[in-house]
Amino acid sequence: MNTIIAFILMFGLLVFVHEFGHLIVAKRTGMLAREFAIGFGPKILSFTKNETVYTIRLLPIGGYVRVAGEDPEIIELKPGHHIGLKFSASGKVSHIIVNNKSKHPNARFIEVEHVDLDHDLRIDGYDLDEYEEKLSFEVERDAFFVMDEIETQIAPYDRQFASKTVGQRAAQLFAGPFMNFLLAIVLFMLLGLIQGIPSDKALLGDIVPDSPAEEAGFQKGDEIIQIGDQPISTWNGFSEIVTDSADETLDMVIDRNGEEISLAVTPYLDEDPEIGGGKIGVYQGFEKSIFGSLKNGFTQTYEVTKLILTSLGMLITGQYSLDMLGGPVAIYDATDQVVQTGLMSFIMWTAMLSINLGIINLVPLPALDGGRLLFVGIEAVRGKPIDPQKEGFVHFIGFALLMLLMIVVTWNDIQRLFL
Repeated sequence: MNTIIAFILMFGLLVFVHEFGHLIVAKRTGMLAREFAIGFGPKILSFTKNETVYTIRLLPIGGYVRVAGEDPEIIELKPGHHIGLKFSASGKVSHIIVNNKSKHPNARFIEVEHVDLDHDLRIDGYDLDEYEEKLSFEVERDAFFVMDEIETQIAPYDRQFASKTVGQRAAQLFAGPFMNFLLAIVLFMLLGLIQGIPSDKALLGDIVPDSPAEEAGFQKGDEIIQIGDQPISTWNGFSEIVTDSADETLDMVIDRNGEEISLAVTPYLDEDPEIGGGKIGVYQGFEKSIFGSLKNGFTQTYEVTKLILTSLGMLITGQYSLDMLGGPVAIYDATDQVVQTGLMSFIMWTAMLSINLGIINLVPLPALDGGRLLFVGIEAVRGKPIDPQKEGFVHFIGFALLMLLMIVVTWNDIQRLFL
């Protein structure tokens, strides 16, 4: 149960932060954000605030912010359509009744002759009762379509995604991944403030039970200041000597609460081929520092980003196989293991996944933020946008392929766990 709760909280936080970035920039630039969704599929919970419908959906495989103009509008009026009109106090159309007209006896019903809800905000047509002269009605900028008794706000062109500058659209697309990097920075800062940051000095943290270090008398908080005749001032310097001295006795001088103590220890040879070298069974010590914690947020984010990019490059070049990819099942299984090691490990894991989410979304593949940024970049270079229908088709195919990849990766995860 702890793992389930932790996974839901982690998933919700990562997706919320990512989509909140898209949402806040969309609203700041005047775009109409129709929906802010966590998850896909059927709605579990929804409410409307400040023009936007906020929903939680059944399938925990992502989220989205639906901005007017990114996809074809849900409702399109054409000449010959019979609609009902309701009016605001100013005399302009406030509600356009698309169907179920019998439920709106107070509406004025017309046959549409011409409609422009992008620029002129006007509907021309004929009254169905008097069908004589053509009538013209001004439409409020925030008028609503009413279809199946559900209200959907119209979107004048200046509130649609395509109406904004290249810079504004790029900022809206980049804001999601940016927020994931920002979340990672904050989480790594929080880790530093809670548990401290790795000390630049050769300061010992926890001592492994029954290790050479414990048998030699080392204690948590000891600082290594000398090995043999060589002064030691950094953890890396201490670690390099120990690694190169397997099965050799080392005479060390430590500082313990201001007192210098001499100890001798013999590193054992670590047989793990990926680690190797001598080990004495100690962990690096941590120090509390507000400034250091702030710096740690950026440095750790940078290091993890570099590591993920390196792995991604090896995957693209074929040095890694698709079996190295993990989907929701693998993430859940890893989260289960991380939760058992404590809160600090869980916070670090969340930060690393946030960076991973930011990077993956910036990969220039269709349907991802990176793919859409690529189209915006092409528009900036060629001076005109690509045909929206062609771009939409590319993103549709890309989304279908991504879902197929998700199925394959999930199946591989299940096989690794249960077969």
